[in-house]
Amino acid sequence: MFFYLAQFLTFLAMPLTILIIILILALIYHQKNHGKLFGTIGVVLLLFFSNTFIANTAMFLWEPAYKPIAALPSYEFGIVLTGVTNLDKTAYDRTFFNKGADRATQAVQLYKMNKIKKILITGGQGLNPTNSNTEAKLLADFMEIAGVPEEDIIIENQAVNTRQNALFTKQKLTLLNIDPESIQLLITSAFHMKRAKACFDKAGVPTDTFPVDYYASDIKADFKSLVMPSPNGLVIWHKLFKEWIGLTVYRLVGYI
Repeated sequence: MFFYLAQFLTFLAMPLTILIIILILALIYHQKNHGKLFGTIGVVLLLFFSNTFIANTAMFLWEPAYKPIAALPSYEFGIVLTGVTNLDKTAYDRTFFNKGADRATQAVQLYKMNKIKKILITGGQGLNPTNSNTEAKLLADFMEIAGVPEEDIIIENQAVNTRQNALFTKQKLTLLNIDPESIQLLITSAFHMKRAKACFDKAGVPTDTFPVDYYASDIKADFKSLVMPSPNGLVIWHKLFKEWIGLTVYRLVGYI
């Protein structure tokens, strides 16, 4: 129930949802002063949220800096969080990725560079998938094709949120008799790392972080980013709002 409630509340607070509500109010009250006010607010917010310079700067300040691979020590496990495959496209002989494939591809890179000895993938099906695949299994299939031996991939396929990722990972590590004080490498998208790290700390799983899947590019001011509206700005703000709301809710309910 909490999972579905959180998804609904997140939907209500998204920039695009807010914009649609304001513009609907502008139409309803178009013959009154309120209508003009709502219309003006809607246009201003649309220009703000679609400005890629502003959106990119906000995301750049939010995401942690990337870590050079050469500087990493060796870890027993790289813990990969899912949320990057397309479970609404049914196929059983390949993995369809959404944005975020870095979580899988860079985990494979770390494995082949001997920075992690094994890969633990955590994640189930999420919200209303159209097929029976689990994300962890799909990522494992990809990693095996990429050359990671099956015996070096551990699958946790029940978690549906970040808190469960942490709790169920701890259970897996305990079953594998891994020293609870040993530090593992946490691999997830840069925008999501703060919440993920906090959840694993709360669950008692010591981790170092390896952020991947960056949404922000280096900050630059040019005509395209400063003047031309872009739907990518809305995408970036959507990610930020979702993560900020997730952090707030997790703190309120004691998950972090």
